[in-house]
Amino acid sequence: MSATGIETSTKIDLLRLMVKSREGDRREGILLRQSKGWFQVSGMGHEALAVLADSLRPDDWIFPYYRSRALMLARGLSNYDLALAYFAKRESSSGGRQMPGHYSSAEHNVFSVCTPTGGSLLPATGTAWAMMLDGKDSVCLASVGDAASRQGEFYEAIAFAVQEKLPVIFMIEDNKYGISTPTEHFMPYNIGGILSNDHMVKVDGRRVDDVHEKFSAAVAKARSGEGPTILWVDLDRLSSHTSSDDHRVYRDLDEIAAMADRDPIKLLKDELIAAGSLTEEQYAKMLEEVTAEVDADYLRAETAEDPRASEVMDHLWGESRPAAKPPIETGPQTMVDSINRVFHKALENDPQTIFFGEDIEDPKGGVFKITAGCSEKFPKQVFNSPLAEATIMGVAVGMAAYGFKPIFELQFVDFFAPGWNQIISNISTLRWRSFGDFKCPMTVYAPYGAYLPGGSLWHSQSNEAYFAHTPGMKVAVPSTPQDAAGLFWTAINSDDPCFIFVPKHIFRKRVDVQDVTPVEFGSARIVQSGTDVTVLTWGNTLELADEAVAKLPGVSLEIIDARSIVPFDYATLKTSLEKTGRLVVIQEDTETCGFAQAIVATVTSTPEMFNLLLAAPQVVSRPDVHIGYNPIYEYAALPDVDQVVAAIQKTLE
Repeated sequence: MSATGIETSTKIDLLRLMVKSREGDRREGILLRQSKGWFQVSGMGHEALAVLADSLRPDDWIFPYYRSRALMLARGLSNYDLALAYFAKRESSSGGRQMPGHYSSAEHNVFSVCTPTGGSLLPATGTAWAMMLDGKDSVCLASVGDAASRQGEFYEAIAFAVQEKLPVIFMIEDNKYGISTPTEHFMPYNIGGILSNDHMVKVDGRRVDDVHEKFSAAVAKARSGEGPTILWVDLDRLSSHTSSDDHRVYRDLDEIAAMADRDPIKLLKDELIAAGSLTEEQYAKMLEEVTAEVDADYLRAETAEDPRASEVMDHLWGESRPAAKPPIETGPQTMVDSINRVFHKALENDPQTIFFGEDIEDPKGGVFKITAGCSEKFPKQVFNSPLAEATIMGVAVGMAAYGFKPIFELQFVDFFAPGWNQIISNISTLRWRSFGDFKCPMTVYAPYGAYLPGGSLWHSQSNEAYFAHTPGMKVAVPSTPQDAAGLFWTAINSDDPCFIFVPKHIFRKRVDVQDVTPVEFGSARIVQSGTDVTVLTWGNTLELADEAVAKLPGVSLEIIDARSIVPFDYATLKTSLEKTGRLVVIQEDTETCGFAQAIVATVTSTPEMFNLLLAAPQVVSRPDVHIGYNPIYEYAALPDVDQVVAAIQKTLE
């Protein structure tokens, strides 16, 4: 590029790349009509945005849109890579796990596209924040379609980026349609006062010069520490939304025809011909050469190896590492004490360990003092978050993908719902959907559970089943200071997303810790050995199992603290059933589809365990009801020791 614009030779190369992108779209449309493939999403009309790559460095990151085909070619992905993705081949960026248009390349710092619209914006702010904390002048480009600008995460991302003056450029590719719905009267840019013009720049996305000029200015602004820019790019979607759509059904045919005169390829070609830099003959030869090249790529990709069914479970988690001894001392302490000591050590060990959560900075130190002293001692690593759980979870994704170690707090597990999109769309899927190319190492923790009057509906839940149901995450509920420390230390040193829920009712219970040992996810603890009935539980309800012992003199109970929900230690459970033949599972969560039911289903459907049973397994659980504010409601809903005793006796009948 020249200081004043784009060199002619660069424009010719850019035109060739745009033509290649268009030909790839055309080829995929033909293949689909031949029943070779299942789906296609087109980037036709968005090709001029390929010029963005010339303003970016290899250490910059792109969070692309599914119409970013030309930009991906300009970034360094090959047409063959895109052909492999179209055919969902094993060599493709997702190993055949993602739909076409869901670009991904850790090598090129191209973050894996998730389908939920706008789902990459908060991760982009996380990566941009990590870059800034890392002392780099790198930038992030995060691109979405116009319809996604009404997603709540769109506003959260902008707010966080402006708040922290992050080096991120948000690009809205406004082609005027969200599938079939015209978006003009939905767009925040068109609704006065919603978006500040201080951060907004309008771009003609059909003309490469305007795209280059506006984007390069935004990059320079970001690199200089002046914060984000929102580029509102006006362009056309020259094709239907996807291969599953026909825009002739809802768009005027004259409107479709008029778009041909605004085609960015036509505009650039005509400009070069008018300037004498290109002839019609040269352009025809370019088309011929590109068509042959694209045909060869797709013919080759069609015969590439398909995914292997045997690998469907691969890349859910990273490789397991031996758990390390947690850095806590012996002696009387609470779970809050032991976790806090682990946090201090983690911050001391690694400057790229970052804490982020509501009210976690000193002097508050978290609403339960779990992070007390952390920000005072490590002010460059511990930060208060806005009251925005989607921001907390999304920022964690971007930081983890960049290489930082987020340890982020949800103030109560009850408030995970606003962050659920990031949890199920990015945190749980990133490694798997990129076939191991990206990883998402993070530790998320939250106070959890009831048996603490006055919590009501949104401070008393124990909803681990939601998380256990979601593949790709590890989930634990400790019940002792040493186990809490061990699980946190394992999580912090893991390459996987780990969720640890800390039971509020017992996390201030002082325990004399004499044995500090490593704790791996997937390892249960025998609390008490016995021969008559196996009582399996975790978290707050471990107290009910202990209380049942006194109420059942003469009954030998083997009590198991699961500690880890996912993965779960079925080996320890099987060994216990070999002695007892009877099983009672206690959980604080609701009954239907609770994790206790999953355990019983596995036990009864696995011959090696089912054949050990002398009685039907029993579940003691909260019924499918909410927890009310008045303690009468709370304790009416929660499992109690009498229910546990009755369940044990039933297995003995």
